[in-house]
Amino acid sequence: MHRGSCLCGAVKYEIDAPIACASHCHCSMCRKAHGAAFGSYGNVRREHFRFTAGEDQVATYHSSPGVSRTFCRHCGATLQWFAEHPHPEWLSVALGTLDTPLGVIPQKHIFPESKADWYQIADGLPQESRS
Repeated sequence: MHRGSCLCGAVKYEIDAPIACASHCHCSMCRKAHGAAFGSYGNVRREHFRFTAGEDQVATYHSSPGVSRTFCRHCGATLQWFAEHPHPEWLSVALGTLDTPLGVIPQKHIFPESKADWYQIADGLPQESRS
């Protein structure tokens, strides 16, 4: 249903289920991982995600206890993040790496209390505090 890849094309993946919603995370780790005001992710069950090329080029960074982030070893593109708890069966795919259209889906901002001071959330989407 969805295909994606990293910036250099070394890593490719497929998702065989719909992405139901998007989260725009404003925590400092997502901001740093993306080099942007926030990271945008779509949650998918692990069973619906698979690498189709370059899995051996994927590096993992353990950013905090129980949380891992993956990226391409060549171009550094953020690919996904996942947590051991509370839902290890899910992972979050960096939506900017999708090569197929996502369409209009529900979206929300998370960790808005951690947002960059230079960014104003003004799109009217729901904001979910997680502190």
